[in-house]
Amino acid sequence: MATIAVPRTGSAFRPAVLDWLTTVDHKKLGILYLYFTMFFFAVGGILALLVRTQLAVADSTFVSNDAYNQIFTMHASAMLFLFIIPIWAAFGNYIVPLQIGAVDMAFPRINALSFWLLPPAGILMFSGFFFGGSADAGWTAYSPLARNTGTGMDLWIIAVILLGISSTIGAANFLVTMFRMRAPGMTMFRMPVFCWNVLVTSILQLLATPVLAAALCMLYIDRNFGGSFFDPNGGGNVILWQNVFWFYSHPAVYIMILPGMGIVSEILPVFARKPLFGYKAFVFATLGIGGLGFSVWAHHMFTTGAVLKPFFGFMTFMIGVPTGVKIFNWLATLWRGSITFEPPMLFALGFVSMFLIGGINGTYSAAVPVDFAIHDTYFVVAHIHYVLFGGSVFAVFGGLYYWFPKFFGRRLNDKLGVTQFVLMIVGFNLAFFPMHLLGLDGMPRRIATYNEADWEALNMASTIGAFLIGVSMIPFLIAVVAAFMRPKDQPDDPWEGNTLEWATTSPPPVHNFDSLPEIHSERPLFDQRHGIGGHGVHPATGEGRG
Repeated sequence: MATIAVPRTGSAFRPAVLDWLTTVDHKKLGILYLYFTMFFFAVGGILALLVRTQLAVADSTFVSNDAYNQIFTMHASAMLFLFIIPIWAAFGNYIVPLQIGAVDMAFPRINALSFWLLPPAGILMFSGFFFGGSADAGWTAYSPLARNTGTGMDLWIIAVILLGISSTIGAANFLVTMFRMRAPGMTMFRMPVFCWNVLVTSILQLLATPVLAAALCMLYIDRNFGGSFFDPNGGGNVILWQNVFWFYSHPAVYIMILPGMGIVSEILPVFARKPLFGYKAFVFATLGIGGLGFSVWAHHMFTTGAVLKPFFGFMTFMIGVPTGVKIFNWLATLWRGSITFEPPMLFALGFVSMFLIGGINGTYSAAVPVDFAIHDTYFVVAHIHYVLFGGSVFAVFGGLYYWFPKFFGRRLNDKLGVTQFVLMIVGFNLAFFPMHLLGLDGMPRRIATYNEADWEALNMASTIGAFLIGVSMIPFLIAVVAAFMRPKDQPDDPWEGNTLEWATTSPPPVHNFDSLPEIHSERPLFDQRHGIGGHGVHPATGEGRG
C-alpha cells in the first residue's frame, strides 16, 4: 500500500522531556494519563492497606480516629477521582482516534489542557496532609460534617472542581472527535463498541459533572463566606447536598464502569474468535444505561424519607435490564467460541464474573426494606468494590495486557500475567466477600474501631485478601520492567484483532496511519483478513489506494 509523506516537525529536535511536556499528540497524552493514574492507583492502594490494617483486629490502635478518617477519605478520593475516572481518558485518548481512523483528537490543545489540570489537582488534594490534616468527611463530603472540618477540605473541594473541569472539556473533545472525524465508511453503527461506551461516558460527564461543580461551589461558600445552602440554621437544607451530590455520583458509577465494559467487549470477541453477539443490542443497552443512570440517584437516600421510594426503587430495578443484556451478549459471544486464555481474556472473564456479583447485590438496594437494613453497612462497601474493583480494575488490567503491544511495541509476559490474575482474583474475593457477611451482621461503614468479637475473623480475612491484592501487583511490575528491557518487536496485529488500531504499526507513527482498509462493518480488520471489501483508502481524503 502507498504511504503518505509526513513533514518533519520541530518536535523531532526538542529534548525528550520538553517534547513530552509540550506534546499535543493524543498517543503521548494517553501515556501520560496512564502514568499519572497508575501512580495514584498505587497511592490509593497503600491507603487501603492502612485502612485494612486498622480494621484487622478489634479495638485496634494502629492509627487514631482522626487519622483513620483522613486515610479512608483520601483512599476513596484517589481511587475514584484520580484513578478510575481519568484512566479511561488514558485508554480513550490513545485508542479512540485509532479505532475511528482519525489522525488525532478534534482539539489537541484542549486535550493537553485536560491532562495538565490533573497534576495540580492531585497535589492540591493530598497537600492537606501538610496543612493540619487532609479532607476527612468521606469522598461523599456530606454536609454539615464537611462544613465544619479543616483546611484540607477546602483543598479537596478545589481539587475536585479542577478534576471536573478536566473531565468536562475532555468529554466534549471525545464527542466532537467521534461525531466529526470518523474514517470514510465508518458510520455510527460501524463504530467499535469501545468507542460507543466512551461516547456515552462522555455524555454523562458533560451533563453530570457541572452539577457536582455547582454543589462544591455552594459548599465552599458555606465554609468560607457565611453561606447557608446546606445549613438548616440559616434556612438551608442538608438533604439538598445529598440530592445534588448523588445526581452526579450515581451517573459517575457508570462513568467509571462503561469504558471497562467497552474494553471487555473488544477483548472477548478476539479471544473467542467470534463476533460480539448482538452488536446493535449492545449499543442500545449502553445508551439505555446512560439514560437510566440519571433516574436512580435517590436510592442512596431512601432512609432520609425525603424521596419518592416507589419511583426510584422501580428505576433501580429497570437499570438492571440493559446491564443484563450486556451480560447475556458477553456469554453468548463466548458460547461455542474457540477460546484461548491469554491474560487479557482472563481479566475480561474476571470482569464479567465479578461485575455480575456486584450488579446483583446492588439491585437489592432497589427493595426499600432491604435497603433500610443494609444502608451504611459493610454490605454497601462490598457492593461498590465488586462493581468498581471487580469491574473497572479488572477491565483496566485486561486493557493493559491487550493494548500494551500497541502502546509500547512490547508484550507483557503471559506467565506473569496469569500469576497476577490468580493472585488478584483470589485476593479480591477474600478481601471483599466477607464484607457482605459483616454488613448483614450490622457492621457500619466508616468506623475506625469495633469491639464485636464476632467481626474479627471476617475482618482479618478481608485484611489478608487486601494484602494479597497488593502482592498481585508484583508480577505486573516485573512484567512491565522486563518488557521495557526488551526491544520493540511486536507486529502490527499480535492478537488478530478486529478494529482499526491493529491496522497500523506498534506503536503507531505520529500520523497514525499510512492507509486504512475499506470499512464495511464494525470489524474492518477481520474483513480485510478474509478478503471482504476492496483496497485501502487514504485516511484523510477517503480516496482509493492501489
